[in-house]
Amino acid sequence: MQELIGELGIKKRIDEYQAVVRWSEIVGDHIAKVSEATQIRRGVLFVRVSASTWRNELQLRKPEIMRKLNGALGEEVVKDIKFQ
Repeated sequence: MQELIGELGIKKRIDEYQAVVRWSEIVGDHIAKVSEATQIRRGVLFVRVSASTWRNELQLRKPEIMRKLNGALGEEVVKDIKFQ
């Protein structure tokens, strides 16, 4: 299966998809309660946040969150996060 994925050239898209669907699992319950990953484009993950105070908090924690995401995914899939 991995060989077929490589041949089709869709590994990057699958990895990006994993960043969106595994958001809650990777960031934990506390952050997942106030945010939702909605999409990823060209390595930029878009995350909807419930309140501006949380958006500010997550912005400050962005490097930590990116390390967790990319670590869980096994490679640098998320290059930036836009909190909305």
